[in-house]
Amino acid sequence: KQWYQRRVRGDVESGSEMATLQGHTSEIISIQFSNLGDKVVTGSFDNSVNVWDVETGQKIISLLGHRGEISNAVISYDDSMIASGSMDKSCKIWDSRSGSCVETLYGHTDEVLDISFDHRGRQLLSVSADTTARVFDVSSLKCLSTFVGHDREISKGTFNPSGKRVATASSDSTVRVWDIASSNCLQVLEGHTDEVFSCQFNYSGDMLISGSKDNTCRLWRDVNAERLAAA
Repeated sequence: KQWYQRRVRGDVESGSEMATLQGHTSEIISIQFSNLGDKVVTGSFDNSVNVWDVETGQKIISLLGHRGEISNAVISYDDSMIASGSMDKSCKIWDSRSGSCVETLYGHTDEVLDISFDHRGRQLLSVSADTTARVFDVSSLKCLSTFVGHDREISKGTFNPSGKRVATASSDSTVRVWDIASSNCLQVLEGHTDEVFSCQFNYSGDMLISGSKDNTCRLWRDVNAERLAAA
């Protein structure tokens, strides 16, 4: 890991190109380094997810099976699993080493627009154009929670650091914060005047930021562990 950190740092500082990753046949919509920094995972509108070697720039494996464009592909913290969401209304969990599909997760009735692992890699969040979000247990592959309340498609979802709550950003101009155990909506964050495309908790989980088509970002602070207020 230290070798990769030194190598990448040196190339970033010098501005030199380490490698060009070639292999996808359509737009690349998502990209993520593995935790060790030795691999990169990419998702594409060509319906595939590719895993690449950072040092050589060579493709290690292609994950094939989706019947629609990839919306996001993420790797778990321990680098053992890769999850992908697709316009085919499904999510897939893959073994990152063998490239085999462990499970296909169904339930959404429209395109899956984003997915996210919690920080321990034990839960997977999916959000959809069907206006709902779902949390799956990665071990049992069962759906733990379904969140219903947004009026329009959900474009982004994220876990808080404890993995007990999620936030979802929607085209209905709101962000909602949900409790996973109860599936209850704890707070509707209103203030944006157009679609909200992104949201993210800070490292300690006591603040949340949202970004919107209205050209603004809004910061929200945790008031009493149950409600958020605009900062």
